[in-house]
Amino acid sequence: MLRPFYLLAFRLLGWRIVGTFPPHLKKYVVAVGPHTSNWDFIIGLAARSILRMQHAKFLGKSALFRAPYGWFFRWLGGTPVDRSQSHDMVEQVAARIRASDRFILAISPEGTRKKVSKLRTGFYYIAKAAGIPIIPVGFDFAKKQIIISAPLMPANFERDMDALLAFYRGVNGKRPELGIA
Repeated sequence: MLRPFYLLAFRLLGWRIVGTFPPHLKKYVVAVGPHTSNWDFIIGLAARSILRMQHAKFLGKSALFRAPYGWFFRWLGGTPVDRSQSHDMVEQVAARIRASDRFILAISPEGTRKKVSKLRTGFYYIAKAAGIPIIPVGFDFAKKQIIISAPLMPANFERDMDALLAFYRGVNGKRPELGIA
């Protein structure tokens, strides 16, 4: 519905999308980073529409889903996450993915807009438990690019995390000082 608007905005602002999502994949985790600003969400919504991925879901902190805006984030495909306690979220999400014919989950691997030196692990274990790949995506504000990387099938935690960190360290978020160290 808003795709023409987003296409025009991207063109006028000089943004472009580099890479593509493999069309044969029906299920995957989109790990989007670095997450340094609330603008990431706006850019993500635009990209989701431009790429015709309106059915992609996302996890967000529970505070986003409170009144008066909670209905809006749910309508966009969001699911609240209470990070203050463990609710076996990894297995709940993985089970939902396994039960679906198609499922795209977008998530920030840092889990915060603050500077981090390592990634959170939930997105990795969701993909591993569901038996689906992770597709790293970077929002590079310096180059005005959304960079879609090759799928990574979770296999070796240390090696996979090193590869993901290397990818995100090469991407400049809106606030580079909050990027991944």
